[in-house]
Amino acid sequence: MSTVTGGDITTLDELGTPEKPHPIQKAFIDEQAAQCGFCLSGVVLTAKAYLDQNPKATDAQIQQAMSTVLCRCFTTTRMMKAIKRYATERA
Repeated sequence: MSTVTGGDITTLDELGTPEKPHPIQKAFIDEQAAQCGFCLSGVVLTAKAYLDQNPKATDAQIQQAMSTVLCRCFTTTRMMKAIKRYATERA
């Protein structure tokens, strides 16, 4: 944790609420992209953080950024569709 001293940490709980989900959470809901749920927090937060820094990222760039998350379910197209939905709707 010493490597993030002085930095901001965002958790999934801070993004939205069940009544008003954050746009990336809504994209995952709309695309029915949740799989087993084990890595979902990491997938959502990694995608949001990457796209916040790189709003015009290509599919290949998104996939490269997402390769840092250990997730067997990311092979499904629904997660990528949800991430791309968030990218286009926030633009």
